[in-house]
Amino acid sequence: MNKKGFIFDLDGVIVDTAKYHYLAWKALANELGFDITLEQNEQLKGVSRVRSLEIILGWGNTTLSQEQFTTYMAEKNDKYLSHIAQMDAGEILPDVPKILNYLQETQQGIALGSASKNARKILQKVGLFEVFHGIVDGNDVSKAKPDPEVFLIAAQQLNKVPTDCIVFEDSVAGVTAANTAGMISIGIGFKETLGHADYVFNDFTEIQTSFINELINR
Repeated sequence: MNKKGFIFDLDGVIVDTAKYHYLAWKALANELGFDITLEQNEQLKGVSRVRSLEIILGWGNTTLSQEQFTTYMAEKNDKYLSHIAQMDAGEILPDVPKILNYLQETQQGIALGSASKNARKILQKVGLFEVFHGIVDGNDVSKAKPDPEVFLIAAQQLNKVPTDCIVFEDSVAGVTAANTAGMISIGIGFKETLGHADYVFNDFTEIQTSFINELINR
């Protein structure tokens, strides 16, 4: 049996924490006297906290002093963390455990490659921390996706060359990063958005273990 490295993004791939970011940003916007929609929130996916707040202030035609800006950033993070504190295994997206179990059974390398600074905490909350042989998150990288740094470090942790790695991603920047790294990219989401990935599935319910086998043996 061949041994490959399988690298997973976190938000939108293993769990959906985007809704918690939305609730936290929405509460903050409401405090400032306006609202943000789910459609607007889509534009914040994969965007840093600083840039997200700048965009939101633009939507609300609102300006803050540097001190207020810093305070609101911390407040948003506190709100988000309070949501995360309530997470459990029920938050894992459908059929992700099926694929992770199969990778464990076949003794493949499993790593996380996420921009989230809370990745380790989230994995512990949903009971998946022990599954991963390598974890690279926002605390471990200096360059954000689409730079491939996060995936290249994950490959090193698994002792795999990039061409023996497969990446699961739900963002345009993440797929681009995987492609730049020379890895096989699997988009989780819409073909219209992630058409540059090697393969695209709506979610893990569409991924069969036979397909994973093909990836392992190629």
